[in-house]
Amino acid sequence: MHRRSLFLTLAGAFLVFGLGTFEARAGFVPLPTTLDALLPSSGNTAPFTVVVGQETLTFSNFSYSTIPNGVAPPSGIGVSPFVFGNETGLQFQSTTWVAAPGATLDITLSFVVTAPKGELINDAVLLIAGGNFQGTGTVSAGESLVNAVTLAPIGTMEAAIPGMPSASLAFPGVNSILVTKGILITGGTNGAQLSVLKEGFSSTVVPEPTSMALLGIGMAGFFTYRRLFKRTAAA
Repeated sequence: MHRRSLFLTLAGAFLVFGLGTFEARAGFVPLPTTLDALLPSSGNTAPFTVVVGQETLTFSNFSYSTIPNGVAPPSGIGVSPFVFGNETGLQFQSTTWVAAPGATLDITLSFVVTAPKGELINDAVLLIAGGNFQGTGTVSAGESLVNAVTLAPIGTMEAAIPGMPSASLAFPGVNSILVTKGILITGGTNGAQLSVLKEGFSSTVVPEPTSMALLGIGMAGFFTYRRLFKRTAAA
């Protein structure tokens, strides 16, 4: 019994020692809020917010503009956490993203999403909701993703109403992504509206070499002790 207790204690110590070297996740700024609170014009020199869900991702460097200018102000756009399966991100919701019959509303929205240290973002999902009031209006939300550090292109996505209101993209993992959205609402005969836009990401842990080495040493010691324990028990 004493030997088994010692065996379990050593096994637990090896695992805690190895896994404990991974960096803990940082704290977060709670949501919901409104988009204007995240823009530099709010007086924040480095505005940011963090979503905690399946992932812990930092969203920063928000930018927003509309054509015609001043339509659909950011103060009327709610920003809340969005979790969908393994995806974690932001939900933007507004009653002012509307194009009247025969008119258009052109929106540009961008931000940077960053994974915690030691993790890489490797996919994204885009979903939109709205309608054209049974007319000929359309809503399209296209976006480009680039590596926020190297500015190398990652890929593009587009969701549309009518059509496919969702899109997804998988790519080799990167730590930080600049996301730029181009949203075009065309009123057509009866007007059109984008009510909700959701963006989610997922990431994977990439262990640091030193962490893996320490974990390997710990596991090697664990199995060595296990073999020694079996030999001693057999004798």
